[in-house]
Amino acid sequence: MITTTAALTEACERLARASFVTVDTEFIRETTFWPELCLLQMASDDLAVLVDPIAGDLDLTPFFALMADPDVVKVFHAARQDLEIVWKLGEVIPAPLFDTQIAAMVCGFGDSIAYDQLVARTTDGQIDKTSRFTDWRRRPLTQEQLDYALADVTHLRDVYRFLLSELERRGRDTWLAEEMAVLSDPATYDLHPDDAWRRLKMRVRKPIELQALKELAAWREREARETNRPRGRILKDDALFEIAQQQPRDEEALSRLRTIPKGFERSQAGRGILAAISRAHAVPKAELPPVPRPPQLPEGTAAAVDFLKVLLRIIVEEEGVAAKMIASGDDLERLAAKGEEADIPALSGWRREIFGQRALQLLEGRTALVFRDRKVELVDLPG
Repeated sequence: MITTTAALTEACERLARASFVTVDTEFIRETTFWPELCLLQMASDDLAVLVDPIAGDLDLTPFFALMADPDVVKVFHAARQDLEIVWKLGEVIPAPLFDTQIAAMVCGFGDSIAYDQLVARTTDGQIDKTSRFTDWRRRPLTQEQLDYALADVTHLRDVYRFLLSELERRGRDTWLAEEMAVLSDPATYDLHPDDAWRRLKMRVRKPIELQALKELAAWREREARETNRPRGRILKDDALFEIAQQQPRDEEALSRLRTIPKGFERSQAGRGILAAISRAHAVPKAELPPVPRPPQLPEGTAAAVDFLKVLLRIIVEEEGVAAKMIASGDDLERLAAKGEEADIPALSGWRREIFGQRALQLLEGRTALVFRDRKVELVDLPG
């Protein structure tokens, strides 16, 4: 276990000589807004290390330098939360980046495959998950915890090699570029408080209610960040919607709301809520935001979507790519409604080659779905 900056520096210098490094983290965030890093794991072909970031005199600067080294591929599985931690602590996005969960979807292992399942299907290894939900903050860590944490990055070496070889064999090594670009964008991990309302499922009907919801969500986001508490411990989503709809202007009105705890209206948070409502009402009526409405889909769109879903299943089986990588349900709706004019990933790049073009032909009546020999097939029509 590495507990000093000197030891970490030496390890990172050795790892920097490798072509790739597998990386994983153990963290806790049930009671905090920001994840609390509790353990850091890294491995190359000839070195595997555990790093204790809780150790008092440990400086993670050598680790951040390694993550920024352009000559070393950084390999994660389901990288988003790990990358959020690295960005928050070191303002570094690891690059170049390889996410084995996304690569597995491109190689036909289904949508968002779990790590232990991927290890079992691509290597001879088995992951014991019994230590997964232990308290990683407690010291000393048990031998079972250490073995589990180290196995996460040592097995990942073989998973990476398998997937990289599979991608190259299929000529799909460039297919990951778009997904890696999203993961490599700092904006993915740093939601601006003014955009916090976008995380919520819309339950407002009037422009003033939406403006109030925006102000409330921004207030809660700032409170959560400044106090390092989960959003739900500041105020539940249901409470945000009730306040946005009722728009209380004083403590008494706030206290009457069903979702507000007794006495909450007299707290600093209560004053913050009332200030948010006041800001919403200060916006001129002509400048209030329109409430997003579901688009009115042309007649027949639902039936077209059903056809596209069948086509998508055919492509998934033929190409061995997870459906999630090709098109979402919303994408299929837009495609059915707008055809070539739909602004969706499925109509560009490799997705268009394997699915988008055939989908357009189906919508235009140039191909048909037929059932024969106990299966559905896509058949070109004459003319």
